[in-house]
Amino acid sequence: MKLEHHTHVAVNRHGVIGRRDFLRAASLAGSLGAISASGVLPWADLVRANAPELRRRGMACILLFMQGGPSQFETFSPKPGHANGGETKAIQTSVSGIEIAENLPNLAKVMDDVAVVRSMTSKEGSHPRAQSLLHTGYLPTASVKYPTLGSLVAKERRDEACELPSFVLVGGGRALGVPGAGLLGVDYEPFVVAQAGTMPQNSQPTTSQDRYKRRLGLLEKLEAQYAAEGAGQVVEDHQKLYGKAAKMILSPQMKAFDLAEEPGSARDAYGRSPFGSACLLARRLVDTGVTFVEILAGNWDTHDDNFNRTKTLCGTIDQPMAQLISDLKARGMLDSTLIVWMGEFGRTPRINPRSGRDHYPRAFNVALAGGGIQGGQVIGKTDDGGSDVKDRPVTVNDLFQTICHSLKIDPKKENMSSIGLPIKIVDGGQPVSELFG
Repeated sequence: MKLEHHTHVAVNRHGVIGRRDFLRAASLAGSLGAISASGVLPWADLVRANAPELRRRGMACILLFMQGGPSQFETFSPKPGHANGGETKAIQTSVSGIEIAENLPNLAKVMDDVAVVRSMTSKEGSHPRAQSLLHTGYLPTASVKYPTLGSLVAKERRDEACELPSFVLVGGGRALGVPGAGLLGVDYEPFVVAQAGTMPQNSQPTTSQDRYKRRLGLLEKLEAQYAAEGAGQVVEDHQKLYGKAAKMILSPQMKAFDLAEEPGSARDAYGRSPFGSACLLARRLVDTGVTFVEILAGNWDTHDDNFNRTKTLCGTIDQPMAQLISDLKARGMLDSTLIVWMGEFGRTPRINPRSGRDHYPRAFNVALAGGGIQGGQVIGKTDDGGSDVKDRPVTVNDLFQTICHSLKIDPKKENMSSIGLPIKIVDGGQPVSELFG
């Protein structure tokens, strides 16, 4: 018996293996189709990492990405008393002299550990292009597929000992707006979790471990004949995929995805909401050895009813993010775990006729904590109305340089594109040195 040519696995433009192709190949080798997640199986979610000396130091990053572009006025850069500030009031924080929007009372209490950059600036106000820019540091092109930040960090700082994916993306359907591993290849694609709080779909064997391992052995024997007939590379890819998948789903580290392992008090502290569960999952994954976790929170595109909608949106992120910072700090993990809160741009200073704010990349904000960041400070400022950066402009490349500095990554390192063009991790910019004291 031999595997026919239709067992070749097709990879789509996102670097993901389709469920149908995977199940067809797996069925010929003993029904290994249980190894799938959310309908697709990215190769990268099965990759183990190989920077043990840095993982021993616990280097990791959690990106909280607010898709749609959060309003700076209703989050970390309020303008009370100015017409552009609208109805949003400012509140005192735990740091004297620093005020943030009243929508974030819990984060106000942990401002000692948070640094806010109020002078972020770019020129890209289109959602797809701006999301790509804030994820890769580059504007999208047809010739080069730039890798997303999570893939870059996973490649540079992955953990050899961890049997879980090095890059986990929590966001389900919203993940479509996030670039993939691009020129780094399928090994660094994210493992997509549709929703925190439930185990990844089809991630557990449907039979005993002994029988499951016998099926893997049968697959290896079947493919050996196929390889001997000239399909060595296809077989090698299959075995690499199946072997890593098997190791992952049989690993006791898979318990990191099970929030039922946490006491009720921990669930309550993060808030029993999708974003709260995602932040708790991120802490568990980083604690287990995952290098990069991105959490997507959507619906920040507040062209209408900005004040009510943003208040509600802030209510979903305030408690979980504050608890994530506090929890990591209490566990001694905050210094080695960088937390980045951002969106693709900000919102217009002027309020439109629909009580909304439109796209505004010229001046917006980003918040950071951990990873060597000195909290309790504000970097840069805008003019009285929030229209223009008045002091210490920070570009997207500066932000990426800062992230690399925090995670001890060489931003000048080059990766080769498919057209033979070397691409730096970050092209230009300088770290925001003030953030590190």
